[in-house]
Amino acid sequence: MRVLVIGSGGREHALCRSLKLDPQVGELHCAPGNPGIEQVATVHAVDPLDPAQVAGLATRLRVDLVVVGPEAPLVAGVSDAVREAGIACFGPSSQAAMIEGSKAFAKEIMQAADVPTARSRTCDSEEQAAAALDEFGPPYVVKDDGLAAGKGVVVTDDRRAALDHARSCGRVVIEEFLDGPEVSLFALCDGSTAVPLQLAQDFKRAHDGDQGPNTGGMGAYTPLPWAPDGLTDQVMREVVHPTIAELARRGLPYQGVLYVGLALTTKGPKVVEFNARFGDPETQVLLDRLETPLGGLLMASATGELGLDPVFKDGSAVTVVIAAENYPGTPVKGDVITGLEPSDNAYVIHAGTRREGDTIVSNGGRVLNVVGHGPDQESARRNAYDLAARITLRGSHYRTDIA
Repeated sequence: MRVLVIGSGGREHALCRSLKLDPQVGELHCAPGNPGIEQVATVHAVDPLDPAQVAGLATRLRVDLVVVGPEAPLVAGVSDAVREAGIACFGPSSQAAMIEGSKAFAKEIMQAADVPTARSRTCDSEEQAAAALDEFGPPYVVKDDGLAAGKGVVVTDDRRAALDHARSCGRVVIEEFLDGPEVSLFALCDGSTAVPLQLAQDFKRAHDGDQGPNTGGMGAYTPLPWAPDGLTDQVMREVVHPTIAELARRGLPYQGVLYVGLALTTKGPKVVEFNARFGDPETQVLLDRLETPLGGLLMASATGELGLDPVFKDGSAVTVVIAAENYPGTPVKGDVITGLEPSDNAYVIHAGTRREGDTIVSNGGRVLNVVGHGPDQESARRNAYDLAARITLRGSHYRTDIA
């Protein structure tokens, strides 16, 4: 089949890499892509936020399946335009994607579906925000209601900082703090059925020891040997199936991947957030371990034909994010990158890069994902860090404590 992937980041490079390995995928395209994606797919210059442009490209290429990577094109209605053109699309409709596009909508769905989550208040004014902060107390959790590229959440003991964030966002969701480790579960959904992928964990803070500002994610690993037995089945039963049933009841059948961010609290797993797309960088490690061909899975999700649970390889995968100078602030761009050649058990996924002639330079905050794999977590971790140490990018930084 012919497949078109929409996006230009690390998640999309990982998707393209796995699709290239699927013998069912005879032709692979990506728009707009990046220098890493260029090595495995034909790239096209279109605006990924323009539904008409994306649907037009998919029609011209006569693709069988469009895979929408990032959340912004989903909320903008790209998947709707692709489906209207008669092409199968992996990614929820713009209305269903509001489960990520609006924290308030997500809370409404969770409440209606009786999904375990933090108590919360949706606030439209500074007075409402102040009252909610006082109601829940520290640590204060303040979430921008809209899309914020993984940086719209502030967790702090400083009430003034929490209120400042609320003021800067406008509409926010303020909720009680959930204790316990966080894990991610992705479920592939076809509108009525859902199947789980492996559990993964990512590391949100910029610096070692979970210190520093929140980021889009500085690394991840899978599987989680410490996860409670039966956790995946419990989350599918208590969270995923009720959520997609509630969306379907509202006339919003969910086709794509539902990302469930969980806190394993002393009172059981509770939802921290939903995303309407593959998480980044957890996707990089999950796809490294996925044995079931990816193209067939995504097509089954897009066409309402999901069946058996995906199969994963034995062993472990760890990814380390190499970030640009000043990330997660305003990142420095344009610095030359060297040392990108893979090793026997590790390789590089491009996240924020661009090509200048024969040179690869930085072009974003999270620049590279180094993925290592091995028979166990320690060997996978060692392989990832050995390759990361060989990469040069002036001013870059990465955490040394992933997994």
